[in-house]
Amino acid sequence: MEIPIDGGDSISESEGGDLDEDGFPRVSFSDEEAVDRTVGDDSERESFASEFYRSGTEWSCLIDSKEKKLVQADLFRMWGFKRPSQVQEGSSSRVSSKKMRRSGGGDRSIGPAKKGSVGGNNRPRICPFYKKIPGTSFTVDAFRYGRIDGCLAYFLTHFHGDHYGGLNKGWSHGPIYCTPLTARLVKMCLSVNPQYICPLELNVEYIIEGIKVTMLEANHCPGAALIHFGLHDGQSYLHTGDFRACKQMQSYPILLNKRIDVLYLDTTYCNPKYKFPLREEVVNFVVKIARNSLENRPKTLIVVGAYSIGKEHVYLSISQELGVPIYTNASRRRILQSFGWHELSGKLSSDGHSTPLHVLPLPHLRHENLKQYLRTQGQSFTSVLAFRPTGWTFSESIGSQLDRIRPNSNGNVVIYGVPYSEHSSFTELREFVQFLKPKKIIPTVNVGNAAHRDRMQSYFRQWLGS
Repeated sequence: MEIPIDGGDSISESEGGDLDEDGFPRVSFSDEEAVDRTVGDDSERESFASEFYRSGTEWSCLIDSKEKKLVQADLFRMWGFKRPSQVQEGSSSRVSSKKMRRSGGGDRSIGPAKKGSVGGNNRPRICPFYKKIPGTSFTVDAFRYGRIDGCLAYFLTHFHGDHYGGLNKGWSHGPIYCTPLTARLVKMCLSVNPQYICPLELNVEYIIEGIKVTMLEANHCPGAALIHFGLHDGQSYLHTGDFRACKQMQSYPILLNKRIDVLYLDTTYCNPKYKFPLREEVVNFVVKIARNSLENRPKTLIVVGAYSIGKEHVYLSISQELGVPIYTNASRRRILQSFGWHELSGKLSSDGHSTPLHVLPLPHLRHENLKQYLRTQGQSFTSVLAFRPTGWTFSESIGSQLDRIRPNSNGNVVIYGVPYSEHSSFTELREFVQFLKPKKIIPTVNVGNAAHRDRMQSYFRQWLGS
């Protein structure tokens, strides 16, 4: 998930302390939401759960009902979350199967999950409903909640901290399913016991706890996957994790041949103002600026900001087009080498003075930081040209007219904010949803605000023509 730098509102998942007792994001009653309620002297603020229970079919994640009314018993059974105190809780059943196999392949035994707890906290965090896959014993990107009752398989969509948070070398709560590249990073960077790491190849159907599971390329960061779940009763669920929708996804056989019943959608940029240019267009713009700068000022240091993983295409393209190696610190080099990409062969340098192309953490790209960094390079470079590639730099007034982007200059440091996003733009989300035509949509980002939720629901209804 992308985090805004130098201002801008962060759009993030509601986790941990931001959940009410039923595992839903708490409602923040602000002027923007214009919530019209009458509150008595002894009344308490209503939770998102209470609002959800009475919302009928206004919420896309509710079950179908001919009378368009909420059937609580079915809803609780479907999602497996705790009922309000005035409603008697039902019992949940565990899936007894303990094996995973490829379709047509042999079984793979999975040992029983060990009981665990949330470190340093006597009150465990509650896993929100949108991280649970109904009708299964699965959760997705739900590692910070410790051992989740009834969960037999923990899925990880990709290796970004807001998704793997909670994973560490002490993990013992159950098997972790992810792509092979993500699996290598989980083992290498987090020291998770390999016995819990279960890599799943892309585009291969597996049977896990009796459920058909297929990982698909997410077009986000290396190793990121969409996850398709095929249930016993024919229900078909797709969890996007973080992704950037593209035309190629419309050719995925499983998405062409299966009607999606429930779509868990990355809604990071679910706002009409976000209409990103194609990533190739942004990369070409960055390469052009970098080339011109080096031709005019050969002692320019080119810096690209990046997360622990992600944005590789930006600095790899500069390296290939300008014929210069990539300098990063040892930790990032180790991560990049673990990808096994032939494009990186011979491209990584451990000597920052030998190449004008450096990769630094994205939050480091501030003028004072870069001036200080330039001083560490001695006489090798006299100025800095930095690129901050993130969707948060997008401007409606500029749109796809990248040549209109004006850098932020301070002395000998120039910073370009370029709208290179690894999340879907609003128009890409719309096209993806209209291609899939899912029966229900569950937004997974920016869900902690009632006004935002209502706004997204209105978009979904428009896209699906309802």
